[in-house]
Amino acid sequence: MNPTVLTILISSLGLGTTLTFIGSHWLLVWMGLEINTLAIIPLMIRQHHPRAVEATTKYFITQATASTLLLFASVTNAWTSGEWSLIEMLNPTSATLMTIALALKIGLAPLHFWLPEVLQGLDLTTGLVLSTWQKLAPFAILLQLHPLLNPNLLLFLGILSTIIGGWGGLNQTQLRKILAYSSIANLGWMIMILHYAPNLTLLNLILYIIMTLTTFLLFKTFNSTKINSIASSSTKFPLLSMIALLTLLSLGGLPPLSGFMPKWLILQELTKQDLFIPATIVAIMALLSLFFYLRLCYATTLTMSPNPTNMLSSWRTKSNHYTLILLTSSTLSILLLPLTPMMHTLFS
Repeated sequence: MNPTVLTILISSLGLGTTLTFIGSHWLLVWMGLEINTLAIIPLMIRQHHPRAVEATTKYFITQATASTLLLFASVTNAWTSGEWSLIEMLNPTSATLMTIALALKIGLAPLHFWLPEVLQGLDLTTGLVLSTWQKLAPFAILLQLHPLLNPNLLLFLGILSTIIGGWGGLNQTQLRKILAYSSIANLGWMIMILHYAPNLTLLNLILYIIMTLTTFLLFKTFNSTKINSIASSSTKFPLLSMIALLTLLSLGGLPPLSGFMPKWLILQELTKQDLFIPATIVAIMALLSLFFYLRLCYATTLTMSPNPTNMLSSWRTKSNHYTLILLTSSTLSILLLPLTPMMHTLFS
């Protein structure tokens, strides 16, 4: 892709998200989401492969539907209350429609059907943008509107997302689909606590982005898109395979790694709110997610490629332009749990 065009598209991605962050008028917020969507579509389709074209088409139709619902919700609210301000969502029907639209936009169950298929058709770099950056603008809206949203609807979306995210990833062999179901499960944890402790949602989102960034960069370094190709790749990068092991376990929420922190704090908050049954369900579903992360860990570190040419490995990893980012994000993905008291103070 032409560097000038690429620069314009990346700038538009940043502009769309920034508009949504700073906007207080519904039309401005909607415009930011639209700029965001239109900017990523050329990045998704740049491979000119049938799978990429199919994924881009599915993404465009889904996002257009979500944007239509969002605009309809804001117009309905303005019609009934006379307010276009973002935080004046006083109509319960409009608030419910807006929640459903944003759930479709980020891929929450039961509106998750597009996310695994779209992510599977993209390369790892664009998949990383879709899994991290594209979640920021919708969550900015949800975090501003959290007192006005229906807590029962959010709980339903969150529990269903953790269930489908856990079960859906069990029989997958494609890494991008596994990461898609991992994203659905993590989004479920964030959305179910949104009404009661929005700061914990923000903490979970930040840690999710850090861990997902590390995972995508590791798979990009391994040049792997399937489970059976990880073993042959990881023998070339023994040090990175150990980092991948710890990062995947952290993404699954295993103590004493960073990913355990948000799950611990969310379960604590759910029990404070007397939501014992939802807390039990999501804790059990977290074990399902942990199971398919363990499958990846087994393929990454405990299996060895039968190909003798891949046995020649070096502990010195060749440096590239994202080595520093990978080093920083992997450190944060693994070692943040001792800072839990400070994080709890900051995000409470």
